[in-house]
Amino acid sequence: MATNWENFLKNQGEWRGSFTQVSLQGDLLESTPSILTLEPSENDTLVTFRLRRFGPEGYDTPPIQDYQQEYRSLGRQIIFFGTGAFSKGSLQLPPFSAFGAEYGFVAGDRRSRLVQLYTPQQDFESLTLIREFRSGTEAQERPPLTVGQLLGEWQGTAQTIHADWYAPEPVATHLEIRQVDERHLEQVLSFGHQRIASTARIEGRTLIFEGQGQQGGARQITLLPDGASSNIPVKLKLRQPFFVEAGWLVSDRDRQRLIRHYDEKGTWTGCTHVIEHKVS
Repeated sequence: MATNWENFLKNQGEWRGSFTQVSLQGDLLESTPSILTLEPSENDTLVTFRLRRFGPEGYDTPPIQDYQQEYRSLGRQIIFFGTGAFSKGSLQLPPFSAFGAEYGFVAGDRRSRLVQLYTPQQDFESLTLIREFRSGTEAQERPPLTVGQLLGEWQGTAQTIHADWYAPEPVATHLEIRQVDERHLEQVLSFGHQRIASTARIEGRTLIFEGQGQQGGARQITLLPDGASSNIPVKLKLRQPFFVEAGWLVSDRDRQRLIRHYDEKGTWTGCTHVIEHKVS
């Protein structure tokens, strides 16, 4: 199994893209062009991170932000997986403090990243979608995610890395999603010895999951451009376990998901990376 640092290096290169603010209903708001560079040196023991963000005129003008940092190691709050996918975020959900999570997926000359933020009152605050393309390539953006693309039977594997870096063997997953009527869909998720069934209400570009079986209470999945998705509790609650999640439809039949888990004390316990393939 590769180390966290070796998986981090799978993100190296220059990536051109944009930071786009998105409403919880999936409406696109302000967008900022960006260039992110991850350049290893000293036999891959040092990585220079540089992020430049530009104004509406684009890359032909001086950046409005130019941030640079060098890395020789990574903090325990960020986990990289074998594909280069990663997740980082708050280690704790304390009262009266902001909470956030970031996710990143890598596939060939593409990266998809997502940032979820909550207010100190545990209300959802903002989504930022980051679509990136390796410089000098012809990489294309994926179509916006739709309900129809999610319907069907998905088989895959889930790899969990716990906060103490314990990493058990991957487990098989099975997800079946079917549309009941114009306004509702059902899904059944199986992994290990667990089976979770839930029903969602379809509202525009969102799926609202309510009722039994929803860890952390009511949840909302927002369908986003570039095949991305955000899966969050509508409101975080103290003294109740919960998870936050991002997904990316890499191709018509291949999807990845990243899930950050928190226990009843609000402590981050680990992250799961799911790679699944649509079989029907």
